[in-house]
Amino acid sequence: MDNLAETWVYLSASPLLHLTLTLIAFQAANWLFERTGRNPLANPVLGAVLLIVAVLLATDTDYATYFEGAQFVHFLLGPATVALAVPLCRQWCLVRRSALAISVSLLTGSLTAIATATGVAWIMGSPPEVLASLAPKSVTAPVAMAIAEQIGGLPSLTAVLVIVTGIFGAMFGPVALDLAGITDWRARPCHGHRQPRHRHRPRPASQ
Repeated sequence: MDNLAETWVYLSASPLLHLTLTLIAFQAANWLFERTGRNPLANPVLGAVLLIVAVLLATDTDYATYFEGAQFVHFLLGPATVALAVPLCRQWCLVRRSALAISVSLLTGSLTAIATATGVAWIMGSPPEVLASLAPKSVTAPVAMAIAEQIGGLPSLTAVLVIVTGIFGAMFGPVALDLAGITDWRARPCHGHRQPRHRHRPRPASQ
């Protein structure tokens, strides 16, 4: 037992421990996601978060210690966001043909998200910094955090809200779209989709 305790103390002092924990937790959650037929309710991000929180609570590890290792994944968040331009560029012909629908959808969705989130929070008496943190919650995390900081919000709170919004949308978005009768693959999220993968697959931009 003493050797086991000494080994744990040694491992917990290494940043690689929590980096490894993050990767293993996501792989385990993604395995469960695939085993359930990619059911939206088995969202891999939510599963990974729950696994990591459980381990941190069981080992009495504070977030600052965990983040020393997980910051490597956090660093890659920015490049990963920028890399989204690659598939966008490859499908640019399709994007250009759907420019009007995309523009209207983005404008309507953004205004609705901002108005409903900040409106409800304002009615409930939330302070200005919370309202400012809520406003950009539907933007990707790095951009949302930068916006929150510029308008007087709390970037850390915004990051949590972005993650919660993304998980909630991935879990219940497909169900809402099914109920609304929306089957066009261009209007549906690519993750958490319960239909077979060969259906509604986008055609190459050259077609």
